[in-house]
Amino acid sequence: MSNFWKSLTRRKTDDVNEGESKLARVLNLFDLTALGVGSTLGLGVYVLAGQVAYNIAGPAVTISFLIAAIASAFAGICYAEFAARVPKAGSAYVYSYVTIGEFVAFTIGWNLILEYVIGTASVARGLSGYFDSLIDNNMSKALNESMHIDVSFLGDYPDFLSFGMVLLLAALLAFGAKESSFLNNIFTCVNLVTIGIVLVAGGMNANVDNWRLPVSGGEPIPDGFGTGGFMPFGIAGVMAGAAKCFYGFVGFDCIATTGEEAINPKRNIPLAIVVSLIIIFLAYFGVSTVLTMMLPYYLQDPDAPFPKAFDAVEWYTIKWIVTIGAVFALCTSLLGAMFPLPRILYAMGNDGILFKRLANVHPYTKTPLLATIVSGIFAAIMAMLFNLDQLVDMMSIGTLLAYTIVAICVLVLRYQDEQMTRLVSVRAPNVFRQLFCNSYREPNTMTSAITKIGIVVFAVFAIIWCIFMKVFEIEATSGIVSLSIVGLLLIIICVVIGLQPVSTIELTFKVPLVPFVPCLSVFVNLYLMFQLDLFTWIRFLIWIAIGYIIYFAYGIRHSTQITRNRNHAEVAANTMQRSGSSADYPQQHENRAFEPDWKVENGNAHGNGNGNSNGNGKALYPSHEYSEKL
Repeated sequence: MSNFWKSLTRRKTDDVNEGESKLARVLNLFDLTALGVGSTLGLGVYVLAGQVAYNIAGPAVTISFLIAAIASAFAGICYAEFAARVPKAGSAYVYSYVTIGEFVAFTIGWNLILEYVIGTASVARGLSGYFDSLIDNNMSKALNESMHIDVSFLGDYPDFLSFGMVLLLAALLAFGAKESSFLNNIFTCVNLVTIGIVLVAGGMNANVDNWRLPVSGGEPIPDGFGTGGFMPFGIAGVMAGAAKCFYGFVGFDCIATTGEEAINPKRNIPLAIVVSLIIIFLAYFGVSTVLTMMLPYYLQDPDAPFPKAFDAVEWYTIKWIVTIGAVFALCTSLLGAMFPLPRILYAMGNDGILFKRLANVHPYTKTPLLATIVSGIFAAIMAMLFNLDQLVDMMSIGTLLAYTIVAICVLVLRYQDEQMTRLVSVRAPNVFRQLFCNSYREPNTMTSAITKIGIVVFAVFAIIWCIFMKVFEIEATSGIVSLSIVGLLLIIICVVIGLQPVSTIELTFKVPLVPFVPCLSVFVNLYLMFQLDLFTWIRFLIWIAIGYIIYFAYGIRHSTQITRNRNHAEVAANTMQRSGSSADYPQQHENRAFEPDWKVENGNAHGNGNGNSNGNGKALYPSHEYSEKL
């Protein structure tokens, strides 16, 4: 049982330097920023603003986007710190592997696969629907009549256009990161120009009275569309809109998956995340402002708001320009959604917890070719068989869980003794002394344990708070008292964590206001996860069950971390062997060509008679080379 627990909690350690990656380092700051913007400003900016304004938040959708942007920024800066710490492919997967352990890392990586597969498929399906609308829905009518699917959990018809687009994109990504990044930059620039046209043309037709409905003598607000004014659905509508708008910011985290292909990743990745989030928010805020000023919120088209808005003001030329720009934008979003997927498969295959063939890098394209092909086929099948609503319902949960784990990892690392050399027993007197007297000024094993326990307790109380929000009426006295008590406990836990000594390691970027920003990120993410319906949780649990079958049947036995641990054990044994016979060292060093090397197998050191490492669980450094390093 002890060995099984150690297998689940073994943490990733690298035997290679950052510069030895097989992937080509070709992505600069502009490439990374364009990737983040392009992958996010897709369906959200062209559909979400009108959809949320129509029957959820009204003109206050602008405030919803602001709240969602702040929540996304918390996750974004946590991602940025990890990008500065661990510039490796895999995003939250690698981050959790380094800090928490293999089992949690596999869970996160498996969720990210689901997130990006569904993201790719949903954008492809949305793009197909946009093309279909341009030809008066003739494609969907023909396929529905000739190849109708009468299965409740599948789409109405197979969407072959989505299937073909995803396969074409997979071929593009397989050709090379720089080539696909160049095309993404072009599409992103077209997207931003389109948004600029919307802002200028929409601003010229804006009418502030549409934020003050109903105006004197005007038409009354239709039933089911609130009370009118700037917040027709109240604060509850704004918060519900923020929960929906939050998903419009999903995508920026794909920047963090390019750690092995970015030039100067410790500087460029954090900077690209921050810059892309600012651009994304300004675009959402501006578009939602002009959209709700051009047309009353209750007249918006939730599926295609821009064409209807420009039709209403009779600017037909601008309507077609925006429509064509939207097609390019969705192509950009499709590329951004799929770009991280083969890289996560590559990272997990390289670590042996998924099939190792996925980590093969083609010598010509310098990309994980098999991982790209497999992910493309998987996403294409999903896009062909499922409709947009079914795909979007599953997009959020994996993302939110990944954001939560990243925020937790920030806390764990910030309060951790990096070298694990300061050993302090976790006993009641020591704990009380640290809690009330703050007797230790540097991180040690006890303060790190206090922090980890505090994080777990914080997460538990955050879940309790979310349950109370579901159970109690907010206006009722019992609800106010219960939420206030739990909220106070959450604040106290944050303060206790904040009193612990922090790591002094120098990074190019650090999350400010730790532990409050990561704790707030955890709280917001858990709250949004509780807004998901039961069927989403059931589908999610089925996906997780499939992943765990793969991990326990294959990954736990083929993990390359087993080999790395043996390498570290051998180096430690070599060091002890050399230090134990230091008096005879000069003569041993002089005659080292005739001495056997030492290796560790099953915990026992013995000679193997040669000085070469064959990479199969043997030493990273042969013993005589390591002694020279000493």
